[in-house]
Amino acid sequence: MKSIKQEFTVPFSYNVEFTENLFDPANTLFADTVDSKGSDPKPTILFVFDSGMYDCQPNLMRDISNYTQKHSGRFSVVSEPVIIPGGERSKNDPKHVQMILDAIESADLDRHSYVAVIGGGAVTDTAGYAAAIAHRGIRLIRIPTTVLAQNDAAVGVKNGVNAYGKKNFLGTFVPPVSVLNDFSFLNTLDDRQWRAGISEAVKVALIKDADFFEELEANAKALNMRDKDAMSSLIYRCAELHLEHISTSGDPFERGSSRPLDFGHWVAHKLEQLTDYRLLHGEAVAIGIALDTIYSQLLGYISEEECTRILDLFRACGFTLYIQELEQHLDHPEKKESVLHGLQEFREHLGGELTIMLLDEIGRGVEVHEVDLPLYRKAIDTLRTNEKELV
Repeated sequence: MKSIKQEFTVPFSYNVEFTENLFDPANTLFADTVDSKGSDPKPTILFVFDSGMYDCQPNLMRDISNYTQKHSGRFSVVSEPVIIPGGERSKNDPKHVQMILDAIESADLDRHSYVAVIGGGAVTDTAGYAAAIAHRGIRLIRIPTTVLAQNDAAVGVKNGVNAYGKKNFLGTFVPPVSVLNDFSFLNTLDDRQWRAGISEAVKVALIKDADFFEELEANAKALNMRDKDAMSSLIYRCAELHLEHISTSGDPFERGSSRPLDFGHWVAHKLEQLTDYRLLHGEAVAIGIALDTIYSQLLGYISEEECTRILDLFRACGFTLYIQELEQHLDHPEKKESVLHGLQEFREHLGGELTIMLLDEIGRGVEVHEVDLPLYRKAIDTLRTNEKELV
């Protein structure tokens, strides 16, 4: 028997930039990002827009056209953007990926072209997936417009869409060329979208940075009152911690079973499904973290005081921490309508053994591979009782 061993490494590098008024002609960040510096022909860019964002920015295409004219020697733009629905609708219907692929083919884009997606995390996921599979990879620029996308969903290396009733069943690990966070887009968000992204910051603070958690506690009122400086600080630190994990974890493409950044997410993904995505991802994450926090306390990992601090932070930011879907079929976790079935679905998505993140203390997580279902039922009952007492 003979064999040939193949081994190589591929380095990845990209910037996450923070700016305002990205398409002001005086702001050269976007042009600098796509400029080939003479090494390639002038690149062509296809824009993909989140319809919800686009409705709030009726002059956006005009601004992009003016910007393109100002920097016409550096890139060109496909005249018609692709507009797809915001939120999970973009990931649930395969026709939206097909729309982007059709536009890529029609415009004769190649691997030296760019797809620039402007929108929330679901839209950047969808456009990223389409860009990754066209020509086996077209360059992607993400321009996230929500808090959750700017601090979490759009800064990493994952792209994907939903299929077979499961979150992110289809997807790729392909880093973007760049992520351009324009804080001015946050002005268009309604209160739910503004708040939703805070949960991802709480998550990463709980498992990685106790000082950041204390900062969030101190700024909770300001964040709930839509203080832009407090939110900008939150987004920057959350994105920084997220990127640090990707680069230092030793598993940026998640080949193993450990996914600490998915703390609270086995519950969140299932609740999104059970509510037919009525619940925003960040709202579902807040509930998932609340449940796993109480479960951690019942196991004796964290103190009652720490548990109370975490739940109080979510409440101070305006989150609802209990919905009726948590109660469905708790005695029958084998049923897909049970939130506890989310554990099995989460294990399938990760592969290998079940691995979920709990809390050892504020600022440090601990992984477990087995769960106590009766204790999870008690945690759900405790969360329900706590929230009813506050009403």
